Amino acid sequence: MADKGDLQLPSSISSGEQTVWADVSPLLESACKDLRDGELIHGENFSLFAAMSALEIMDPKMDSGIESCGYHSVEEAIENGAAPIPFSFDKTVDVQCTIDVMDHLLACEATWHKGHSLAQTVFSCIYLLRLDRTSSHALLHSYCRIIRATCNAVITVVSDARTHEEEDLFTMAYGLPLNGEGDEKCLSMLNAVEETISRQLRACKAPSSKKRVLEDIEPLQTNLDLEEGYCKALLCRLRFRKHFYHVLVCMRKPQGRGLELARKHIASCISELASILKSLEFLRSNAYGSCQDDIEDKTTASGCQPVGFDANLNSRLSAPTPPRSIRTLSWKKAIEYFEKLLHDLDIICSFSLDPLLEGILHFVVQFQKFQPDLVARAHLQRLLVQDGKLYGRDLIFDVISRAAALPEDAKNHAIQKNEFVVPLGQLVINLLKILCTNAAWQRRKLGKILQDWGVISVQLELAFKREFGEMPNISVDENVYMKLSKHLLIWAEEQTYWIASRFLMLGFELELYSPSEYCMVYWYMYIVLIKLAEKAQLKMVTSSETAKRKGKKKRDLSKDMGRDSQIPPTVLLLQCYICLSEGLAMMLAALRNERKVIQRLSIFNTEHERFNQHFELLQKAHVPDHISYLLFKESTIEARFSTLVKYNYFRDAQTIAKELRSSFSSDPDRLAELRQIEQVSERNRVALNVISQVGVHDPSLKVSFEFSHHPCFAIAVVKRS
Repeated sequence: MADKGDLQLPSSISSGEQTVWADVSPLLESACKDLRDGELIHGENFSLFAAMSALEIMDPKMDSGIESCGYHSVEEAIENGAAPIPFSFDKTVDVQCTIDVMDHLLACEATWHKGHSLAQTVFSCIYLLRLDRTSSHALLHSYCRIIRATCNAVITVVSDARTHEEEDLFTMAYGLPLNGEGDEKCLSMLNAVEETISRQLRACKAPSSKKRVLEDIEPLQTNLDLEEGYCKALLCRLRFRKHFYHVLVCMRKPQGRGLELARKHIASCISELASILKSLEFLRSNAYGSCQDDIEDKTTASGCQPVGFDANLNSRLSAPTPPRSIRTLSWKKAIEYFEKLLHDLDIICSFSLDPLLEGILHFVVQFQKFQPDLVARAHLQRLLVQDGKLYGRDLIFDVISRAAALPEDAKNHAIQKNEFVVPLGQLVINLLKILCTNAAWQRRKLGKILQDWGVISVQLELAFKREFGEMPNISVDENVYMKLSKHLLIWAEEQTYWIASRFLMLGFELELYSPSEYCMVYWYMYIVLIKLAEKAQLKMVTSSETAKRKGKKKRDLSKDMGRDSQIPPTVLLLQCYICLSEGLAMMLAALRNERKVIQRLSIFNTEHERFNQHFELLQKAHVPDHISYLLFKESTIEARFSTLVKYNYFRDAQTIAKELRSSFSSDPDRLAELRQIEQVSERNRVALNVISQVGVHDPSLKVSFEFSHHPCFAIAVVKRS
C-alpha cells in the first residue's frame, strides 16, 4: 500500500485554467462490456504494478469480504465433534484421516507463506489450537508440535529480516498458541514416532507370515495388505517435517556455520517430497468414503476433506483477524511451492560467502531472477547482515575498503570515523536489505535510497575539496587521508550509478514502461551506464601505481573501451550493455523520426510529463547531473537508419561479448549473460539491416519489440503486413 505522501500529483497536471477535461464514460462502458470476471484494464501507461493503490474485487488479500462462521468457539466446535480423537474406531480410517490432516496442514502452510494470515491457514486446525487434546494420539501430537515449532522459526527469521512488511499479515500471531511448553522436544517426539513406524514397516516387509507380524508388532491398522503403503506414506511425511525443521535451525546459525549441514537436510527434504508424491496413487485408491476423481483442487493426496479444520473460526476468536474467505492452495501446488522454496534455500546455502561487495551484489541480483518468495529472501537477508556486520563477521568498513580498493592499512586509519564515512556503512547495509525484497518494493526503495547515496557523494566531494583543494604542501598523513578520501568518493559515485541502473532495469521486469517510452528509457539507461563504466574504470586507474604519474592526461574513459587491454572484464561487460542501450535508443528514435511509429499521443499526459514521471527520483538525486527531457530530444531528433547502419552498436556489443567468453569461462552465470547479449545483438543487427534494405518508408513493413531473449533488452521483430 502506498503512503499518503506518495499520492501527490505532479504540479504540471494539477487542475487549473489550462486543464482540459475529457469524458471517459464511453471508454469505461465499452471496457466493462469486454471484461470478464477477474480481468483488469491494462493500458500502455498503466499496469497493476504502476498503480500506487488498487483494489481488485474478490481478491482475498485486498478485498476482505466476509463469510459466516459455523462455530463461535473452539470448545463449541469440539463439542459438536469437529475434531474427534481418535478420528475413528476403525484403525484404517484413523490412519487415513491422520494423513489427510498432515496433507492439509502442508497446504495451509504454503498458503500462509504466500501471504495469507496464520490464523486462517495453519491455525485453522483445531488440533493446533488445543494441542493438549492430541496427547493420546502420539502420531498427530508429534506432527502438530513440529508444525508449531516450524511456524515459530519461520516467523522469527522473517521478523528479524524485517521483510514481513511486504505481507503485513505474515508475522501477526493474533494471540495464537505459537510457543508451547514442550515444543523444544518436538524432534525427540517425532523421532520416537518415526522409529515405531519404521519397525512396523520392517516387520511387514520381513519374510514371515502375516500372523507372526500381527503377534510380534501391533500394526498401524487392521488391513495387513495396506500396512506397507500406509507406513511409507506416514514416514515420508514425518521425515520431511523433521528435515525441514533442521534446515531452518541450521540456516539460523551465526556466520553461515550451518549452511553445509542445511544443504544435506535440503537434499533429504526434496527426496521425501518425491516420496510424498509417490504416495498419491496408493492413498487415492484406498481412500475411505466418496472422493471426486479430480485431485487438482484438493488439499489432500487422497482427495478427501480433512477432519478438524475451520478457516473462519479464528475470525471470531481474534478481533484483529480480518474476516477473509481465502482459498487454500491445493496439495499439489503446496508440494510445488516447497520444492521451489527448498531449491531457493539450496542456492543460498551454496553461496561461498564472498567477502567482495561486487560479488555479493551479483549473487543477489542473480538470485532474484528465480523470483524467490518471502521466506527464502528473509533467509538471504539474515545471512548477509547479522549484528551490523556482513555474514555477522566482517566489519562493514572492511567491506567498503575492499570494494573501494583502499590500501591495506586503511582499516587502521582515522578516516573510518569520519562524519561522512560512517553513514556509508549504514547505506551499504540498507542496500543489501533492499535487494532482498520483492521486485516492486525493491524498485521503490532503490529510488528513495538513491538520493541518500547522491547526498553522501556530494558531501564527500565537498569535504575533499575543502580540505585538500587549496593546499600546495601537505604532510604524509594528510596525503594518505587525501588518497583514501578520493577512493571513497569514486566508489560512492560508482555505487550510486549502479543503483540507478538497477532501478531502471527493474522497470522492465515490472512492465512499467510502454513501447512508446522504450526510447527514453534506453537513452537514460545509456547515460547511466556510461557514468557507471567511467567510475568503475576510474577506480581501477586510481588504485594502480601507473595512474599516479604526475602530468598524465586523463583519458576519455567512455570511448574505445573495447580496445583497451587494461580494462577489466566487468567494465567491458558494461560496455556491451552501453552499446545495446544506445543502439536500441537510436533504433527506436529512427523509427519515430522516419516512420512515425512507436509513439503514442495521449490526452492525459505528454511525453515530457512521462519522462518526468519515470525519472523523477533519478533527477532529484542528480543521477546523472544536467540530464533533462530537452537533452533527450536533442540527442535523438537526428537519428536515422542510414547513420545506424554505418555505426552498428549491436555489432560492437556482439563482438565484445564474444571476446569476453574466455574471461568468464569458469562463471556459468556470466556465460549465460553473454549468450543473452549475443542473441539480442544478433537479432537487432539483422532487423536493422532488413529495415534498411527493404526501405524505411515501406508501409507494409511492421516493426514490434519483444523480450524473448533478455528481460530488459528488447529485440526488434520485423514483419510484412
